[in-house]
Amino acid sequence: MLELALETFARQWGTQLTAKVRVISQVTCEQIFMETYDEYASALPATTAMILCALRGIDARAVIQFPASAALTWVSYMLGSNTAQVVEERKFTQVEQALVRRLFDDALEDLRYSLGSLLETAISIDTIHYNSQFAQAAATSDLMIVASFGIRVGDSSTTATLAIPAEALLPQLGQPSVAATTGNTREKVASQLGWVPVEVALSLSPVLVNPSRVLSLAVGDLLAIPHPQHRPLNLTVDGEILARAAVGANRSRLACVVVSAAAENETPQKRRPNQ
Repeated sequence: MLELALETFARQWGTQLTAKVRVISQVTCEQIFMETYDEYASALPATTAMILCALRGIDARAVIQFPASAALTWVSYMLGSNTAQVVEERKFTQVEQALVRRLFDDALEDLRYSLGSLLETAISIDTIHYNSQFAQAAATSDLMIVASFGIRVGDSSTTATLAIPAEALLPQLGQPSVAATTGNTREKVASQLGWVPVEVALSLSPVLVNPSRVLSLAVGDLLAIPHPQHRPLNLTVDGEILARAAVGANRSRLACVVVSAAAENETPQKRRPNQ
Protein backbone atom coordinates (compact mmCIF):
# COMPACT_ATOMS: atom_id res chain seq x y z
CA MET A 1 0.00 0.00 0.00
CA LEU A 2 2.82 2.39 0.86
CA GLU A 3 4.70 1.58 -2.33
CA LEU A 4 1.67 2.35 -4.48
CA ALA A 5 0.93 5.57 -2.58
CA LEU A 6 4.52 6.85 -2.66
CA GLU A 7 5.00 5.93 -6.32
CA THR A 8 1.90 8.01 -7.06
CA PHE A 9 3.38 10.83 -4.99
CA ALA A 10 6.67 10.60 -6.89
CA ARG A 11 4.91 10.97 -10.26
CA GLN A 12 2.89 13.95 -9.05
CA TRP A 13 5.94 15.55 -7.47
CA GLY A 14 7.80 15.24 -10.77
CA THR A 15 4.90 16.89 -12.58
CA GLN A 16 4.84 19.72 -10.03
CA LEU A 17 8.59 20.26 -10.37
CA THR A 18 8.31 20.42 -14.15
CA ALA A 19 5.57 23.05 -13.89
CA LYS A 20 7.41 25.15 -11.28
CA VAL A 21 10.99 25.12 -12.58
CA ARG A 22 9.98 24.95 -16.29
CA VAL A 23 12.47 22.14 -16.95
CA ILE A 24 11.54 18.50 -17.62
CA SER A 25 11.72 16.75 -14.23
CA GLN A 26 11.18 13.21 -13.01
CA VAL A 27 10.94 11.76 -9.50
CA THR A 28 11.09 8.05 -8.74
CA CYS A 29 10.50 6.24 -5.44
CA GLU A 30 13.52 3.98 -4.91
CA GLN A 31 13.16 2.37 -1.48
CA ILE A 32 10.87 2.26 1.57
CA PHE A 33 11.96 1.03 4.99
CA MET A 34 11.43 1.63 8.72
CA GLU A 35 14.09 2.63 11.23
CA THR A 36 14.51 4.78 14.32
CA TYR A 37 14.95 8.52 13.97
CA ASP A 38 18.50 8.21 15.34
CA GLU A 39 19.41 5.71 12.60
CA TYR A 40 17.80 7.92 9.96
CA ALA A 41 19.51 11.15 11.06
CA SER A 42 22.94 9.55 11.49
CA ALA A 43 22.90 8.35 7.87
CA LEU A 44 22.27 11.86 6.49
CA PRO A 45 25.04 14.27 5.41
CA ALA A 46 26.10 16.65 8.17
CA THR A 47 25.11 19.66 6.06
CA THR A 48 21.86 19.29 4.16
CA ALA A 49 18.43 20.91 3.86
CA MET A 50 15.76 19.42 6.11
CA ILE A 51 12.18 20.64 6.05
CA LEU A 52 10.45 19.69 9.29
CA CYS A 53 6.69 19.24 8.86
CA ALA A 54 4.14 19.41 11.65
CA LEU A 55 1.54 16.66 11.96
CA ARG A 56 -1.58 17.67 13.84
CA GLY A 57 -1.93 15.73 17.08
CA ILE A 58 1.57 14.16 16.86
CA ASP A 59 4.65 15.51 18.65
CA ALA A 60 7.18 14.05 16.19
CA ARG A 61 7.80 15.86 12.93
CA ALA A 62 7.92 14.49 9.41
CA VAL A 63 11.08 15.33 7.47
CA ILE A 64 11.77 16.06 3.81
CA GLN A 65 15.54 16.02 3.29
CA PHE A 66 17.42 17.04 0.14
CA PRO A 67 20.72 18.74 -0.81
CA ALA A 68 20.41 22.51 -0.47
CA SER A 69 22.61 22.88 -3.57
CA ALA A 70 20.03 20.97 -5.65
CA ALA A 71 17.21 23.19 -4.39
CA LEU A 72 19.25 26.30 -5.24
CA THR A 73 19.59 24.97 -8.79
CA TRP A 74 15.79 24.59 -8.96
CA VAL A 75 15.42 28.15 -7.68
CA SER A 76 17.77 29.43 -10.38
CA TYR A 77 15.52 27.83 -13.00
CA MET A 78 12.47 29.41 -11.37
CA LEU A 79 14.17 32.81 -11.61
CA GLY A 80 14.76 32.45 -15.35
CA SER A 81 18.11 30.67 -15.73
CA ASN A 82 18.43 28.46 -18.81
CA THR A 83 21.30 26.36 -17.49
CA ALA A 84 21.95 24.49 -14.26
CA GLN A 85 23.92 26.63 -11.82
CA VAL A 86 26.69 24.93 -9.83
CA VAL A 87 26.04 26.06 -6.25
CA GLU A 88 27.78 25.09 -3.04
CA GLU A 89 25.86 23.71 -0.09
CA ARG A 90 24.72 26.71 1.98
CA LYS A 91 21.73 28.18 3.79
CA PHE A 92 18.92 29.74 1.79
CA THR A 93 18.44 33.50 1.62
CA GLN A 94 14.99 34.84 2.52
CA VAL A 95 13.94 34.96 -1.14
CA GLU A 96 15.30 31.47 -1.82
CA GLN A 97 13.60 30.11 1.29
CA ALA A 98 10.26 31.57 0.21
CA LEU A 99 10.57 29.91 -3.22
CA VAL A 100 11.61 26.58 -1.70
CA ARG A 101 8.64 26.69 0.68
CA ARG A 102 6.35 27.26 -2.31
CA LEU A 103 7.81 24.21 -4.02
CA PHE A 104 7.29 21.99 -1.00
CA ASP A 105 3.88 23.37 -0.04
CA ASP A 106 2.69 21.93 -3.35
CA ALA A 107 4.66 18.72 -2.75
CA LEU A 108 2.92 18.26 0.62
CA GLU A 109 -0.47 18.66 -1.04
CA ASP A 110 0.49 15.90 -3.46
CA LEU A 111 1.72 13.75 -0.57
CA ARG A 112 -1.52 14.21 1.37
CA TYR A 113 -3.55 13.33 -1.73
CA SER A 114 -1.41 10.28 -2.60
CA LEU A 115 -1.49 8.81 0.90
CA GLY A 116 -5.25 9.36 1.14
CA SER A 117 -6.72 7.49 4.07
CA LEU A 118 -3.25 6.30 5.17
CA LEU A 119 -2.52 9.77 6.58
CA GLU A 120 -5.49 10.98 8.57
CA THR A 121 -3.85 14.08 10.08
CA ALA A 122 -3.04 17.42 8.43
CA ILE A 123 0.61 18.06 7.50
CA SER A 124 2.29 21.45 6.99
CA ILE A 125 5.77 22.97 6.80
CA ASP A 126 7.14 24.02 10.21
CA THR A 127 10.83 24.97 9.98
CA ILE A 128 13.89 24.46 7.76
CA HIS A 129 17.18 23.21 9.21
CA TYR A 130 20.62 22.76 7.65
CA ASN A 131 22.37 20.46 10.14
CA SER A 132 21.10 16.90 10.38
CA GLN A 133 22.56 16.42 13.86
CA PHE A 134 20.84 19.46 15.38
CA ALA A 135 17.42 19.06 13.74
CA GLN A 136 15.48 17.18 16.39
CA ALA A 137 12.35 16.14 14.51
CA ALA A 138 11.61 13.23 16.85
CA ALA A 139 12.96 11.31 19.80
CA THR A 140 15.96 9.14 18.95
CA SER A 141 13.99 5.91 19.52
CA ASP A 142 10.87 6.97 17.58
CA LEU A 143 10.19 4.77 14.56
CA MET A 144 10.08 6.50 11.19
CA ILE A 145 8.86 5.20 7.84
CA VAL A 146 11.50 6.41 5.38
CA ALA A 147 11.29 6.62 1.59
CA SER A 148 14.17 7.56 -0.68
CA PHE A 149 13.60 9.29 -4.02
CA GLY A 150 15.68 9.89 -7.11
CA ILE A 151 15.10 13.35 -8.58
CA ARG A 152 16.15 14.39 -12.07
CA VAL A 153 15.72 18.01 -13.15
CA GLY A 154 17.03 18.64 -16.65
CA ASP A 155 20.50 17.07 -16.75
CA SER A 156 20.99 17.19 -12.97
CA SER A 157 20.23 14.29 -10.64
CA THR A 158 20.03 14.14 -6.87
CA THR A 159 18.42 12.14 -4.08
CA ALA A 160 15.94 13.08 -1.37
CA THR A 161 14.35 11.31 1.56
CA LEU A 162 10.97 11.52 3.22
CA ALA A 163 10.59 10.37 6.83
CA ILE A 164 7.14 10.14 8.44
CA PRO A 165 6.56 9.12 12.06
CA ALA A 166 5.36 5.53 12.03
CA GLU A 167 2.58 6.35 14.50
CA ALA A 168 0.95 8.51 11.83
CA LEU A 169 0.69 5.63 9.31
CA LEU A 170 0.81 2.26 11.05
CA PRO A 171 -2.72 2.32 12.51
CA GLN A 172 -4.20 2.79 9.03
CA LEU A 173 -1.89 0.17 7.50
CA GLY A 174 -3.26 -2.36 9.96
CA GLN A 175 -6.85 -1.84 8.89
CA PRO A 176 -8.33 -4.32 6.39
CA SER A 177 -8.82 -2.88 2.94
CA VAL A 178 -11.71 -3.50 0.60
CA ALA A 179 -10.72 -5.64 -2.37
CA ALA A 180 -10.70 -3.66 -5.58
CA THR A 181 -13.04 -4.71 -8.34
CA THR A 182 -11.47 -6.04 -11.53
CA GLY A 183 -14.36 -5.34 -13.87
CA ASN A 184 -12.74 -2.30 -15.45
CA THR A 185 -9.11 -3.39 -15.19
CA ARG A 186 -8.38 -2.55 -18.83
CA GLU A 187 -9.63 1.03 -18.40
CA LYS A 188 -7.65 1.49 -15.18
CA VAL A 189 -4.42 0.26 -16.78
CA ALA A 190 -4.99 2.49 -19.81
CA SER A 191 -5.61 5.54 -17.61
CA GLN A 192 -2.40 4.91 -15.64
CA LEU A 193 -0.30 4.34 -18.76
CA GLY A 194 -1.51 7.68 -20.07
CA TRP A 195 0.60 9.42 -17.39
CA VAL A 196 3.84 7.48 -17.92
CA PRO A 197 6.48 9.81 -19.46
CA VAL A 198 8.13 8.57 -22.67
CA GLU A 199 10.85 10.09 -24.83
CA VAL A 200 9.78 11.07 -28.34
CA ALA A 201 12.53 11.43 -30.95
CA LEU A 202 12.67 12.82 -34.47
CA SER A 203 15.26 10.94 -36.51
CA LEU A 204 16.62 9.91 -39.87
CA SER A 205 16.73 6.27 -40.90
CA PRO A 206 19.86 4.70 -39.34
CA VAL A 207 22.87 3.57 -41.35
CA LEU A 208 24.64 0.29 -40.60
CA VAL A 209 28.47 0.33 -40.46
CA ASN A 210 31.02 -2.08 -39.07
CA PRO A 211 33.11 -1.28 -35.96
CA SER A 212 36.31 -0.66 -37.93
CA ARG A 213 34.54 2.06 -39.91
CA VAL A 214 33.35 3.69 -36.70
CA LEU A 215 36.81 3.59 -35.12
CA SER A 216 38.38 5.15 -38.20
CA LEU A 217 35.97 8.09 -38.46
CA ALA A 218 37.67 11.46 -38.75
CA VAL A 219 36.65 15.06 -39.34
CA GLY A 220 35.44 15.47 -42.91
CA ASP A 221 34.37 11.85 -43.43
CA LEU A 222 31.04 11.36 -45.20
CA LEU A 223 28.45 8.77 -44.19
CA ALA A 224 25.58 8.15 -46.61
CA ILE A 225 22.27 8.05 -44.72
CA PRO A 226 19.63 5.77 -46.30
CA HIS A 227 16.88 8.34 -45.86
CA PRO A 228 15.38 9.77 -49.09
CA GLN A 229 15.44 13.57 -49.28
CA HIS A 230 11.76 13.76 -50.13
CA ARG A 231 10.60 11.66 -47.17
CA PRO A 232 9.72 13.29 -43.79
CA LEU A 233 11.66 12.30 -40.70
CA ASN A 234 10.69 9.42 -38.39
CA LEU A 235 8.81 10.23 -35.20
CA THR A 236 9.74 7.41 -32.81
CA VAL A 237 9.21 6.21 -29.26
CA ASP A 238 11.86 3.78 -28.01
CA GLY A 239 12.92 3.14 -31.60
CA GLU A 240 9.40 2.32 -32.81
CA ILE A 241 8.18 4.52 -35.67
CA LEU A 242 4.82 6.08 -34.84
CA ALA A 243 4.47 8.77 -37.49
CA ARG A 244 6.22 10.91 -40.09
CA ALA A 245 7.01 14.51 -39.27
CA ALA A 246 8.67 17.53 -40.84
CA VAL A 247 10.96 19.94 -39.03
CA GLY A 248 9.20 23.15 -38.01
CA ALA A 249 9.35 25.84 -35.34
CA ASN A 250 7.29 27.01 -32.40
CA ARG A 251 8.31 30.60 -31.64
CA SER A 252 12.04 30.43 -30.77
CA ARG A 253 12.19 26.64 -30.47
CA LEU A 254 12.45 23.85 -33.00
CA ALA A 255 9.38 21.67 -33.36
CA CYS A 256 8.04 18.94 -35.60
CA VAL A 257 4.85 18.90 -37.65
CA VAL A 258 3.23 15.47 -37.97
CA VAL A 259 2.38 14.90 -41.63
CA SER A 260 1.29 11.26 -41.57
CA ALA A 261 0.88 8.30 -39.26
CA ALA A 262 3.06 5.29 -39.97
CA ALA A 263 0.98 2.38 -41.25
CA GLU A 264 3.23 -0.01 -39.37
CA ASN A 265 6.48 0.03 -37.46
CA GLU A 266 9.30 -0.09 -39.97
CA THR A 267 12.62 -1.81 -39.66
CA PRO A 268 15.50 -0.34 -41.71
CA GLN A 269 16.70 -2.61 -44.48
CA LYS A 270 20.07 -4.21 -43.98
CA ARG A 271 22.80 -2.51 -45.91
CA ARG A 272 26.33 -3.48 -46.71
CA PRO A 273 28.73 -2.57 -43.88
CA ASN A 274 30.65 -0.03 -45.98
CA GLN A 275 27.58 1.99 -46.97
